[in-house]
Amino acid sequence: MLTGPTSTGKTALSIELSHRRPIEIISMDSRQVYVGMDIGTDKASPQERVAIPHHGLDLVAPDERYSAGQFSRDARRWIEGIRSRGALPVIAGGTGFFLKSLLNPIFTEPELETERRDRLRNWTGVQERETLERYVRALDRDRADIAIEGGPQRMARTIEVALLTGVPLSRWHRVSPPEAPGVPAVVVLLDLPREELHRRISIRVDRMIARGLEDEVRRLLDMGYGDAAPGMTGTGYREMARFVRGEATLQEAKDAISSNTRKYARRQRTWFRHQLPDHAVTVDATQSVHRQAELALTALDTQAIEKSE
Repeated sequence: MLTGPTSTGKTALSIELSHRRPIEIISMDSRQVYVGMDIGTDKASPQERVAIPHHGLDLVAPDERYSAGQFSRDARRWIEGIRSRGALPVIAGGTGFFLKSLLNPIFTEPELETERRDRLRNWTGVQERETLERYVRALDRDRADIAIEGGPQRMARTIEVALLTGVPLSRWHRVSPPEAPGVPAVVVLLDLPREELHRRISIRVDRMIARGLEDEVRRLLDMGYGDAAPGMTGTGYREMARFVRGEATLQEAKDAISSNTRKYARRQRTWFRHQLPDHAVTVDATQSVHRQAELALTALDTQAIEKSE
């Protein structure tokens, strides 16, 4: 697994690894699952996808939800297929809950009545953030902080499970058995000094805008995907949508994207610091990508040797 905050170079390292071993990449990014959202999520280019098989991209429409549990089930299937072809599965991305769903699988999810669930999702989809926060704190106090930090989609999920099952989501996590065993994996964390991380984030935002983020967001809005759509809640889309609607200048949108991306990276670093397993290997991403690849493969080979002894 290659993980780390946004803009630390996970894609570049994945490509370098492909020059050394036969690999296939599984995207561990909760935003890259959405069809038509390519620039703002910084998906692999068509050329990169031709050169290296990719999985986990373009799975659902922007108004659909894709949970960590679904990712866990899909990723296990992809891993099995990749290994059957004699390749190394490289799971790359910075979505912590997706990573955790593989290393420490979540509980077996309760069945929810489809009609009631859909009605509730329509309701949560049009509520203000403050309303969702109030419901989350009332329905699941133990999970409230995590759900609120995760944004509207995670808050809606917390409300949905509590109301439709009568049991808070936090309790389901505590008392229900995991749906599958954890996936054995070498975890490589790419890390950067704060100043360098912020510099790379600024470069990434400039590149997204130059590549046509405005046109991408305008097209999504024209297709009817508003701010409440799960895909549109991602950083970059909300801010650019305000510019497209005439509610902000382009510079204001750009500054907001940069600021919110830095805040997101800070939350990611905090999560990795507390949630990654003890055997995770931290790699200084200021080093050349060639050196990063050497360190990642050394960690992989060391674990293989330890298992064989």
